[in-house]
Amino acid sequence: MMALRLRLVACIGSMVLALAGMPVHANAEGDAGSQLLGGLAKFALDSGDPAAALRYTRNLPTEAGQLARARAMMATGSGNVARELLEQLLTGQYYRGQAALLLAELADSRGEPENVRKYLETAAKLANGDARQQALYRLAEIHREAGETDRAGQVLASMEPGYWSALGYMNIAADYGKRDLNPSRALVALRVALAMSEKDSDSRRSDELKSRLLIRAGHLAHKHEDHDKAISFLEKVPLESYSTPQGLYLHGLALSASGNHRAAMQSWHRAKKYPLAYPGVANAWLGTGRGYDLSGYLGQAGEAYLAANASFESERVTLRKLADQIRSKGAYQALVRDARDSNAEWFLADSRTLTQPRTAYLLRFMEQPDAQNAVKRVAELEQIDQQFAQREDSLEVFRRAIRERLESAKTSAAAGNHFNEEIEALSGRINTLNERATSVARQEALRGAALTLADLKMSLGKLERRLAARGQYLNELLTRTSEALERVRGIRSRALRLRNDAEKTLDEIALAYVEEQDHRMAFALDRTEQQIAHLYEYLALQNIERGEP
Repeated sequence: MMALRLRLVACIGSMVLALAGMPVHANAEGDAGSQLLGGLAKFALDSGDPAAALRYTRNLPTEAGQLARARAMMATGSGNVARELLEQLLTGQYYRGQAALLLAELADSRGEPENVRKYLETAAKLANGDARQQALYRLAEIHREAGETDRAGQVLASMEPGYWSALGYMNIAADYGKRDLNPSRALVALRVALAMSEKDSDSRRSDELKSRLLIRAGHLAHKHEDHDKAISFLEKVPLESYSTPQGLYLHGLALSASGNHRAAMQSWHRAKKYPLAYPGVANAWLGTGRGYDLSGYLGQAGEAYLAANASFESERVTLRKLADQIRSKGAYQALVRDARDSNAEWFLADSRTLTQPRTAYLLRFMEQPDAQNAVKRVAELEQIDQQFAQREDSLEVFRRAIRERLESAKTSAAAGNHFNEEIEALSGRINTLNERATSVARQEALRGAALTLADLKMSLGKLERRLAARGQYLNELLTRTSEALERVRGIRSRALRLRNDAEKTLDEIALAYVEEQDHRMAFALDRTEQQIAHLYEYLALQNIERGEP
């Protein structure tokens, strides 16, 4: 029996020691409530609602909550507060690498290159996963932009295969392509980037980057007259990506250069199905006519050039209409909202939204960093206006409810006065009856009724005092609610002014973009007319040589 107890004590002791050695994650991440609030804050940030994230993380003690709050502070322009929170996380336990990466972003926005590099190096050492890869990519970019291509390559070589390493090798390939007369190094870097992009866990992002890499590799090979290699790259470009039209055009160009004009025209014909906003489509229209010309079909070449001419003219009309819509409705409505609304049902029916002209111009427009910032600012201010409109409505409803309560309190006070008068009248009648009562039993009954009325009067007095206090509280609450409503209306008015300014800036950028596209179409139109003129001139010379009128 004693041996059994000793074994039991030893077993319990071992379990206690084992449990004592286990990490307690609950202390790091908090209880279930804290985890829920942290998840809601993260969702709010990913949904573009940093104000909601600030509410969720107001009293959140966990490191995850502190990180989410710092991100929300950065999104709302409170960089100093975010920096303090992130500096605290640098000495924490779980999110040091992510904090260093965000501090590098803050330093970059403040124009502090030395701190950017310091924090990125810290993030590369402490972070893991995507945060570490992003930090290493940005370090490689710092070296590359400083002309230290070899050092940038060493940093990229230390990275895991994936999106960020592929992006880094693509940029290095661009530098090699600009400097080297021989494309070998650039093509090797692009091949490495293609291999790296295959390891990206985000398939959509990987496919899009792969398309861009294949376009660059094919264009580089064609530029150096290695047409077979260019064709091998370009025929791998997916047919449902943003780069597809340009890939089809370059594919046709490489085929034409290798002498296969028929196959080249097939590629150009497929590219012509896309809107003219995309790179390569206008050249595909011109290339079709040129292909017929080189193949000896001069009549079809003339028809192709005339079709291109009509298409370019029609596109200029579309661009003028788009410019008029921007002036009348604003760029945000004409480009962003209309493109989204017009494609909603189409997208549900078929995912090939790239064939929509309005979407094409929106995508090309959003390639510009200034356009991205302008659209983002208008969208954020619109969201702020919607949020404050909801708060204004809620406060207005709340104020009406308070006023109704106040009216109810006044009615209750009037009813209390009426009851007091009735109690006084009844007390007077009881006193009169008590004076006339002859029997002891009757006097006792009247005395009991008088006590009951006295208790009722006392209770009614307490109720009146409570109603008076409630009325005072409701009046104070009404005053505070009205003040809050005025503050909300003032903030909303300022936000509306900022939104109007942001929309004006966006309109200017959009109109400049549409004008640039119109100039591009005008240039393509001039080229088409020149080709038509040359073709007619050639035909006229042939007729003269043959002796025909």
